[in-house]
Amino acid sequence: MSQLNNPHHGILLVDKPLQKSSFYLVHLLRKLTGIKKIGHAGTLDPLATGVMVMLVGKTYTSKSDSFLNDDKEYEVIIELGSDTTTYDREGQVVHKSDLVPSLADVQSALLSFQGVCEQTPPMFSAKKQGGKRLYELARKGIDVERKKQQVMLTTHLVFYQYPDLKLSVRCSKGTYIRSIAHDLGRHLGCYGHVKELKRTRSGSFCLSQCLDVSTILNSNFSYIDHLQRL
Repeated sequence: MSQLNNPHHGILLVDKPLQKSSFYLVHLLRKLTGIKKIGHAGTLDPLATGVMVMLVGKTYTSKSDSFLNDDKEYEVIIELGSDTTTYDREGQVVHKSDLVPSLADVQSALLSFQGVCEQTPPMFSAKKQGGKRLYELARKGIDVERKKQQVMLTTHLVFYQYPDLKLSVRCSKGTYIRSIAHDLGRHLGCYGHVKELKRTRSGSFCLSQCLDVSTILNSNFSYIDHLQRL
């Protein structure tokens, strides 16, 4: 059978649950499908939930680069008043501030997070530098200078009630939402870190199209019935 027409290969859209790694979904689908070649179109931190574009079978894992280049959308709640080692709530608090920015301060600060922007990847990230993952160095207490990278952002304020600041962010590939939270907190002079994060879109795929894990784990679930093909 031609790999191109293999009915067992395709795209499965999954809503990644909280506190599960992206590899958890890879492992789950390998067990469910019996197919070893399974990938995805962009990882999510354990803290994050939302759209995971799972690529089932060699027909689709071989196209992973084209999916990885897609822009993405997120909803993020940033907690102002402190920053952490990981730029999210799971890290150790590094700085605290009692400064409470006004709504006007927030709106003004967000002007710096529109269009082409430069950001520094977090130390706790899978980005490689000198042949090593940054998080491997970070876990050893090593902090290295990271090269800034250009990203494209469209950022909208959803609500603000200190200390919680909710944003909707559309961004290009390689964007770190945790870096946005960190940089915005520094810009406001009060620090900030990610409290909650949800990916709502990846390329043309939206959260409303995704299956939750409880559905996948149902004994009557047939993954083939839910595969999308391009």
